[in-house]
Amino acid sequence: LLIIACENMIRFILIQNRAGKTRLAKWYMQFDDEEKQKLIEEVHALVTVRDVKHTNFVEFRTYKVVYRRYAGLYFCICVDVMDNSLMYLEAIHNFVEVLNELFQNVCELDLVFNFYRVYSIVDEMFMAGEIRETSQTKVLRQATQFA
Repeated sequence: LLIIACENMIRFILIQNRAGKTRLAKWYMQFDDEEKQKLIEEVHALVTVRDVKHTNFVEFRTYKVVYRRYAGLYFCICVDVMDNSLMYLEAIHNFVEVLNELFQNVCELDLVFNFYRVYSIVDEMFMAGEIRETSQTKVLRQATQFA
């Protein structure tokens, strides 16, 4: 069995509120449940205490977390340390704009009660740890096609 370690890929995507409740978790690497919970807690502790005047990316273990806060939600993407942070910041913003368009000014409750739609948007925009689609029009067309 040959396992090749991929570089330059998304390890996981998290959306968490200020209280630490995870509203979305998408994993692109194999972690056991205990490790996932530990990662969720550590990422939350890391990003929620950072001052707004700091950058939106921070080293985390052997990776880097790129995050952006919108209202009371933290959108976090964990990537390789050498990845382009600005590209992932833009991907987060693009994702939030799609959600805003889909839910007409998205809020946390939209994510809770429409989680299946949110996961389908994530799957449309990100696949196998890579950015798949950047066109908001294409993503929205796909998301509304089966709604």
